[in-house]
Amino acid sequence: MSTPKPTESAATPADPAPVDTRDALEVLESEAKEWDKDAEIDRILKAFRLNAYAVLGLKPGAPESDIKNLYRKKSLLIHPDKTKNPLAPDAFDRLKKAQTELMDEKHRARLDEAIADARMLLMREMKLTVDSEELKTPEFEKKWDEKTVFVLVENEQRRRRQMKAQLQEEGREQRKQEEELEQRKKKRQHEEDWEKTRDQRIDSWRQFQKGKNGEPEKKKKKLKPIG
Repeated sequence: MSTPKPTESAATPADPAPVDTRDALEVLESEAKEWDKDAEIDRILKAFRLNAYAVLGLKPGAPESDIKNLYRKKSLLIHPDKTKNPLAPDAFDRLKKAQTELMDEKHRARLDEAIADARMLLMREMKLTVDSEELKTPEFEKKWDEKTVFVLVENEQRRRRQMKAQLQEEGREQRKQEEELEQRKKKRQHEEDWEKTRDQRIDSWRQFQKGKNGEPEKKKKKLKPIG
């Protein structure tokens, strides 16, 4: 007898198709990038804006090459065209301003001086020397940042007072110049008016002299002797 052939219904089930996880990975990577962008935007907006180093996330005294490279990296990360975060434009403007200030030699020199002053003041308050181990601690770094904020705020207030006084002085000087200009204008107008009436005054004087000289001389009455 021949062996019966297996029916089609008895066929072995096919292996399940492999699951494509590429889309899920792309979504996770995209979310991670957005999180990085949001975190950097938040950091920039919370940084003390008078300290350009803090806005860029650099240590004081960083070389220009580090400033340029870090700005390029961060500006590409948080560019408003590359993120949906509504705060991106404000953060991008602050980042650009900080980079511009640090690339300005005079501004960077004033900032470095203020940061150095803050460190010196803090060392005096804490009675520390340049060899003190406390200078290397995170606690000192934190206090230094706080003292830097204090010094920068004081410098900014002093700058504004000086600017206000300068503007007031310039205003007084401007008013003085305007008054002098007005006085010269009046004097010049008076001289012009006087010159315009010169011929008329001369004619009037001539007429007066002519009338005076042309009058018939009055005869004097002889006084009769009394008695």
